[in-house]
Amino acid sequence: MQQQLIMGKIRISAITYLNTKPFLYGITHSSIMDNIELSLDIPSVCADKLKSGTVDIGIIPVAEMNDVVGANILTDFCIACSGKVRTVVLVSQVPLEEVKSIILDYQSRTSVQLVRILARDLWQIHPEWKNGGVNYIEEDIKGSTAGVIIGDRVFEAENKFPYVYDLGEAWKALTGLDFVFACWVANKPIDDAFVKQFSEALHDGIVHIPEVIAEYQQRYPDYPFETYFRENIFYHMDDSKRKGMELFLKLII
Repeated sequence: MQQQLIMGKIRISAITYLNTKPFLYGITHSSIMDNIELSLDIPSVCADKLKSGTVDIGIIPVAEMNDVVGANILTDFCIACSGKVRTVVLVSQVPLEEVKSIILDYQSRTSVQLVRILARDLWQIHPEWKNGGVNYIEEDIKGSTAGVIIGDRVFEAENKFPYVYDLGEAWKALTGLDFVFACWVANKPIDDAFVKQFSEALHDGIVHIPEVIAEYQQRYPDYPFETYFRENIFYHMDDSKRKGMELFLKLII
């Protein structure tokens, strides 16, 4: 039996990280704001909300898609990279061959799966895996214990560690493919007219990246935002990204 389309406002969960700000700009400057309830969350919470049915649409880590009942990718807009991504890294006080344990970032399960794959298939190391707490960056990454850091926190943390390994760059070295971190996913049928309007809002946000840069340059005056948004982060799905996503989902440990 076909599911009924949503009646009333559509509930959307979006990630709060810098790389999603262009999407948020487009959404919040669009008339769709009259028809949605928007919440801002870390990636793992976005996924949990979509899995529980608390929201109807979320931009969620691709590693979570198989756990969403009725999941369907809503648009060709995504968060991806083609090599260095800058804001998904493994940091350490020692080189990889001396790493004994790795702390996993609690905010995104895609990065958790990605670093496990890279450890096994690229770096060929066998660390002990640990779950990070709220203050793991400041308190627990030391000695032979490395840690995965994602999102805006990388900006401040990367200069504190002598070894920084970019996971997007490592994936490209391993596979030759691009990597998709997150997609816009719905857990139920969404009206075609809304999907079209939603996609237009996301596109408009990408067009207005200069406005996003102007806003956040004040917070991080020394960071090359133009490079980050134009060269490190990619927002459109293409063949290499689809192939990379399909391979990643097959390799998940």
